[in-house]
Amino acid sequence: MITLVKAAFVIAYEGGDHAIIRDGEVAYESDSIIYVGKAFLGTPDTVVDAGEAILSPGFIDLDALADIDHALIDSWHGPETATGLDWSEDYFLNRRHDVFSPEDRDFRHEFAFTQLIRNGITTAMPIGGEMHNEWCETYDEWAAAAGIAGRLGLRLYAGPSYRAGVNVVRADGSRDVLWSEPLGDEGFAGAIRFIADFDGAHDGLIRGALLPARIETMTPALMRKTAEASKRLGVKVRLHCLQGLKELRLLDARYGKSPLDLLDETGLLGPDLLIPHAIFLDTHSRNPNKGQGDLQRLAASGTTVIHCPMTSLRYGTALESFPKYRAAGVKFAMGTDSYPPDMIRNIDVGVHIPKLIEGRTDAGSAAEIYRAATLGGAAALGRDDLGRLAVGAKADMIIVDLTNPRVGMIEDPIRTLHMNCTGADITTVIINGRTVMENQKLPGVDAKAMSQRLKGYYATMKSGYSQRDYKRRSTDEIFPPTFQTRE
Repeated sequence: MITLVKAAFVIAYEGGDHAIIRDGEVAYESDSIIYVGKAFLGTPDTVVDAGEAILSPGFIDLDALADIDHALIDSWHGPETATGLDWSEDYFLNRRHDVFSPEDRDFRHEFAFTQLIRNGITTAMPIGGEMHNEWCETYDEWAAAAGIAGRLGLRLYAGPSYRAGVNVVRADGSRDVLWSEPLGDEGFAGAIRFIADFDGAHDGLIRGALLPARIETMTPALMRKTAEASKRLGVKVRLHCLQGLKELRLLDARYGKSPLDLLDETGLLGPDLLIPHAIFLDTHSRNPNKGQGDLQRLAASGTTVIHCPMTSLRYGTALESFPKYRAAGVKFAMGTDSYPPDMIRNIDVGVHIPKLIEGRTDAGSAAEIYRAATLGGAAALGRDDLGRLAVGAKADMIIVDLTNPRVGMIEDPIRTLHMNCTGADITTVIINGRTVMENQKLPGVDAKAMSQRLKGYYATMKSGYSQRDYKRRSTDEIFPPTFQTRE
């Protein structure tokens, strides 16, 4: 069956880059695009006339929130309440447990995946909630999540996160990492098992990846095992690092090495590695370790940086800066990494932060950030059939409605997209030729019931912080309201 989609602005792929076609058309059959242009000569079975809208390739989110809370309740704390966000030493040693039942974890994943779809994300590499688990994510948890994504029609690069250590607050309020190497090995084995069982599942929508947690919670031995498995299995590795000064201090104290040194020595640094954030290179103004050539080293390795500007801004950090990284040859993809996973807002923040860092309004490039959210993510995954509207590419596309009076005047469609729109303006999402959202409704999803259940889930999640807090403070003490509140 051939479906033809028409829109006032089609973001096509021509000559190796995106191009804008006014009053364009895209035709697809089964899971693939068969035509992009001005006038399809075939006979479609279905015609979708989006009218005054942008037809864009779907966004690729390689640090895609598979939880509900990130940055909502942990990005505004001062030093005192921030200690309530990590595990206590006592909790680590004596009281670890799963905060949620398997059914609750399934609900969390379904809610999170629907949010990704609503925000036009057609390919996601999830980041989940190991904070609330007895140790970290598990094979069973992600086996169930793969089934949920397959039912919803979301393309995933996934697997259970794993770690050999966890950030804790000791009884005296100091911060450290405590270790369980056997649990790290157990988690790694689960990740390998997931790849064996689910890579290619659900008509190819589910692909395996190795997703260790944070570099300071990984032993060099586990990093080496991860690098070897990546090469042996031909899968990508995503590892959060270079994201904070605490990380730099911990690695220097433990190994006398920088994050890039460890990545290089363990065999991870290279084209198969994806690093969310990568902010605190030696070029950063707040990094005390200057002049080690980090930027050139990162670029030469072929490693991809997953840029998460909205999350960085919420935590008071920023790349210094995106234009300088790009000029050095660093490869970029994009990640939302916080709630809501609104890639349009994320692109907008990504365009504007460099203006502040560089002190020039032309430092922020809408074209470069949009490329990172589409073509850059595809390149990071080794997929030339994603992130573009081109003949032979997968039929992954989104419709952004421009008729809402709030959108206002339409200038250049990409600048209009990131400056005037949000994820709420996305009306239709097509993944692999399947319409997974139409008129902002997801088939088979009871949004009202999901919202009602969310309240109880959220209350349970917040109570978990009190259970882990080294001072055993109440949720109201750890998460005080903005203003005095009367019930």
